[in-house]
Amino acid sequence: MPLDALTPPQTDPTPIFEVFRNGYATELLTVAVADFDLFTRLQRTPLTFEEICHHLQLAPRAAHVLLTALRSMGLVLLQQGRYVPSAAAAEHLVSGEYFEVGGYVGLVADAPHVRAMARCLKTNQPMKNREEDSGAAFIFREGVSSAMEQEQSARRLTLALAGRAKNVAPSLAARIDLTQTRTLLDLGGGTGIYSIACLQKYPHLKAIVFDHPQVLKVAAEMAQAYGVADRLLLQAGDMFTDPLPKCEAILLSNVLHDWDVPECEKLVARCAQTIPQGGQVIIHDVFLNDDLGGPFALAMYSAALFTLTEGRAYSAEEYRTWLRANGLSPQPIQPTLVHCGLLSGILM
Repeated sequence: MPLDALTPPQTDPTPIFEVFRNGYATELLTVAVADFDLFTRLQRTPLTFEEICHHLQLAPRAAHVLLTALRSMGLVLLQQGRYVPSAAAAEHLVSGEYFEVGGYVGLVADAPHVRAMARCLKTNQPMKNREEDSGAAFIFREGVSSAMEQEQSARRLTLALAGRAKNVAPSLAARIDLTQTRTLLDLGGGTGIYSIACLQKYPHLKAIVFDHPQVLKVAAEMAQAYGVADRLLLQAGDMFTDPLPKCEAILLSNVLHDWDVPECEKLVARCAQTIPQGGQVIIHDVFLNDDLGGPFALAMYSAALFTLTEGRAYSAEEYRTWLRANGLSPQPIQPTLVHCGLLSGILM
């Protein structure tokens, strides 16, 4: 009997993910205080985003992750294009203030995870997921050493990501509109569980999972287990350089957040060039507020992405900008599960 990818979980796993990611708040706050003395700097002179990057020697990606987190905590405010400490931060996190608690926060400054976060921020590079992993976790492209190149680590990481995807896939399949789609390209699709759910919902549909060869070994097992191997094609390749197969719809599920802005812009452009008029590029991801000030749960997820990949969480408006730049008309966001949603861009 094939497995069912369309039945949703009886309980919402979102709170588990929130608790799991909340530790990044301690790391980011401690680095802001102990390494950068950021609140004292901002109290003396409110700074623009570019000035913060310059003074702290941070790449824009790192600065976005840090500032989004601090704003979501209510500790930094953006006023007329400049960042300032909130009233609470001015009283308690500025050096020399009578009620300062920066020294207390700094007690964990030498903890290994805090030091690892500091290194990530200062170098703008992801950390290794485990010591035995060779290269960055969750990402693969030419010129980047990746854990996805090794069969054992690729299998472990792919199945780990599938745990969340199995919970979300029923919601995605319920909300995605593929009635006019003959072929769905699941770009960087991993186990293919999202495609599998769509195949089970739409009997007319065929799908292609495009990913690294080691990852597709797991996807092949999943296709058999869910009874859709006859309609699911597995194609190995580099999504940045190899030709993409023709299709009417492309799904980018939790893919763009693995990459920095130039790579995201390139991938969206490649997708737009692949589909016909009326086709759609479907971004399935989390969406920060358009002003990049939170919410807190997604700011923590952005920090997690920052430490494991070359990307971060993006706002819906950032995604819409990339879609519009390639002739794609953004549609209303459809929520799925675990903070995610579907943002489709139709090629006009």
